[in-house]
Amino acid sequence: MLARGSGSLSDAELLAIFLRTGTQGNSALDIARELLCRFGSLRGVMNTSLVEFSAIRGLGESKYSQLQAVHELAQRCLLEKLVREDVFTSSGITRKFVLSRLGSRSREVFLCLFLDNQNRLIAHEELFLGTIDGASVHPREVVKQALHHNAAALIFAHNHPSGVAEPSQADINITGRLKKLLEEVDIRTLDHLVVGDGTVVSLAEQGLM
Repeated sequence: MLARGSGSLSDAELLAIFLRTGTQGNSALDIARELLCRFGSLRGVMNTSLVEFSAIRGLGESKYSQLQAVHELAQRCLLEKLVREDVFTSSGITRKFVLSRLGSRSREVFLCLFLDNQNRLIAHEELFLGTIDGASVHPREVVKQALHHNAAALIFAHNHPSGVAEPSQADINITGRLKKLLEEVDIRTLDHLVVGDGTVVSLAEQGLM
């Protein structure tokens, strides 16, 4: 890694460096490959439960805690960039952030990004948590929190646990309701991002808001 850079390593090799040691008969690279095989991807490994993670011989609470710390550090690194930059024009960073927060959640989550008048991030909140079928979004609560943060603009994001990021008619309808209510208090709605399995779809880009 030092000779070629971390970008030259495979997912399994990066995981092996994180694991550091293996077990009798299995190297750190062997265990890394087993993790990727069992959970499907790096994102799957990052979002697995302690019970599932510890089911692999040689892994337990200590490694799981370290893994979650790495995951949180990556999210906070993206968050720092959003605080400094124009969120609306830094669409790549914004998409990465909402994907890291919502991409592997098993239940639907409605996330709000509260922005100042220069489109920089003031705060982010997961306002509503639903079942696998959907979240109950309460527009008045969104307006209340937007006023609480003195936001000038908002970006919404929510995930589809099915993995399909295609916006539904319900997504389009609730976006319209929220946009209308927020306009009444002079707050702009910039976008609504729908998160699937590794993909993010923008309602604004599709002309659906």
